[in-house]
Amino acid sequence: MTPDLPLPDLPLPDLPLPAGSITNGSITDRPITDGPLPDRPITDGSLPDRPITDGSITDRPTAVVPIPDGPLPDGLTADGLPAYVYDLASLDEHAAAVRAALPGIELYYAVKANPDPELLRVLARHVDGFEVSSGGELSHVRGLFPGARVALGGPGKTDAELFADVTRLHVESPGELRRLLASGRRADVLLRVNLDVPVAGASLAMGGGATPFGMDPGGIAECVALLSGQDAVRLRGIHAHLASGLEAPALLELAAAVLEYARELGVTEINLGGGMAVSYAAPDARFDWRSYGEGLARLRRPGEVLRIEPGRALTVYCGRYVTRVIDVKRVHGELFAVVAGGTHHLRTPATKGHSQPLAALPPGEPVTIVGQLCTPKDVLAHRVPVRLAAGDVVEFTMAGAYAWNISHHDFLMHPKPGFHYG
Repeated sequence: MTPDLPLPDLPLPDLPLPAGSITNGSITDRPITDGPLPDRPITDGSLPDRPITDGSITDRPTAVVPIPDGPLPDGLTADGLPAYVYDLASLDEHAAAVRAALPGIELYYAVKANPDPELLRVLARHVDGFEVSSGGELSHVRGLFPGARVALGGPGKTDAELFADVTRLHVESPGELRRLLASGRRADVLLRVNLDVPVAGASLAMGGGATPFGMDPGGIAECVALLSGQDAVRLRGIHAHLASGLEAPALLELAAAVLEYARELGVTEINLGGGMAVSYAAPDARFDWRSYGEGLARLRRPGEVLRIEPGRALTVYCGRYVTRVIDVKRVHGELFAVVAGGTHHLRTPATKGHSQPLAALPPGEPVTIVGQLCTPKDVLAHRVPVRLAAGDVVEFTMAGAYAWNISHHDFLMHPKPGFHYG
């Protein structure tokens, strides 16, 4: 995944939004009281991708027709779209179920998946701590939960990040460790290991071969030698987030390999990372937390501390991106629906190359749903068999993780979406 280059922050026009919306697009910590969306069945809607070609369009007179108002979810008005809507009650229920499936296992939330304060407040009731990957995320979490346990990871740490006061520091290289030792600061560290083990079927591989993440066993051995003869930096164990997008059996196989290595190294604290599978093509297929927890319980030996740090698999299902159709047109035989907003609000489908799931709509001729951006990559869903007309409301589901926070918000200077919580 290669993110778009950041664009400078520029002023945006003030637009009317309903009470309770966030009008500057920022994440705030004030409570918002809009009601939740009504439950609706989720349909897949994904079909084989087809390239979008830039066909020329002959200029024709166009009548100015007001966009009619379609039915809206509770708490929203047409002027308030596009908007993110988060179901905090369902997040609370899901997080509680995950926590119950993992007795004896430490559960940290990977803040990078979605740092929204309202979501973090819900998750704080269920997790043992938070995993952050930058000084900005650390400051954000500390501002919300001053006493929370925090693990700081990520390659390329600045001095401010490397020397931060955290519960666990994930060391990525011998170079990082040398800088830390030279500072004379005290720290409790996990060494991030990149084992040469198979990660077949992963949507992303951070380990299992040559990647910028962590160290091979040779680098780990170098760090162990550097740590000998001093007590300021204390080796607590290892961290091994090797892959993402794996089901429980595959993750348990990786866990067994990591635990074998940790035992050879003589450490008893092991962070196994996240990587739990989430399927945008089959939204009802959920990761099997119960079998995963049971498997970890079988693998763990007395005296060992096992920790995991899921992100997407905790928050993805609680969010929806709700917008409205502006125009429907046919180009070279293909039907397109242009909606307000686009991938500058919800970058997930462009990043992962899928069609974003939709809440149920009437069946119809396959239509590709695109946003307002001047790029053929601004596609939210390819050839979805639904009927759409100008003014219709479209609800994209599974928008609770790696959605707004990874999007290129300022491209073309369109307005930011609203945010609602129920």
